[in-house]
Amino acid sequence: MPSVQSPSVPNASVARHRVLRLLHILVVLASVVLLYGVTYDTLHTESFAVHERYLRMQFWICVFFILETVVEWLLRPNRVRHFFTMLALVAVCVPYINIVNYMEWHVSLEVYYILRVIPIVRAAVVLVVMWGIMEKNWVTGMFGSYLIILTITLYVLSLLFYVEEHAVNAQVYNYWQSLWYSFMQMNTCGSNISPVTPAGKIIGVVLSVEGLILFPVFTVFFTQAFGVTRQDSATASSN
Repeated sequence: MPSVQSPSVPNASVARHRVLRLLHILVVLASVVLLYGVTYDTLHTESFAVHERYLRMQFWICVFFILETVVEWLLRPNRVRHFFTMLALVAVCVPYINIVNYMEWHVSLEVYYILRVIPIVRAAVVLVVMWGIMEKNWVTGMFGSYLIILTITLYVLSLLFYVEEHAVNAQVYNYWQSLWYSFMQMNTCGSNISPVTPAGKIIGVVLSVEGLILFPVFTVFFTQAFGVTRQDSATASSN
């Protein structure tokens, strides 16, 4: 008697992976929109921060980030272990800028800017996770993760440096000067631009320290890649 095959049941792990991948892609896209708004505001000196459409956009993006974080946590098989991580990410995604405007609190320009870009941290975490899933080699995975962190940090801090310096520093007459200073400061080569504001000097220190900490990863990556290449060549020669 032929055996009766039961209907195929979708693999829960595969379905969970697909849902998480879709959520991660949506987070990245929403972060691009948010970062575009911050960039446009910074470079065009328009007060998007108090504009109702901008506030509404940031509010709903932050709400989506919070829901996505909770859903991702619920889909994890080991929720207890990741509970505090989930709470930390939710805290990052809170729409603080909307709370500040609703309560009519007066904060400095620096704090206002930081509150606007804090939710982008969620995108950085998602990009690192996505890269780690795609790349199985731990050295390459670490290299890609640090590259993502470096790029996002460089861009955000270069915008903040421009906000602080362009009105009082004749050397920072456009954003590209700010980006050049930030890049040169991060790779510890230094720049001919000298910050004049306290916040600008702090940004320079942060960029230098981050470069000193993160750039050695490049050396580790290329050393490991060179070692693998030599090993493969030796194996091929022996065969």
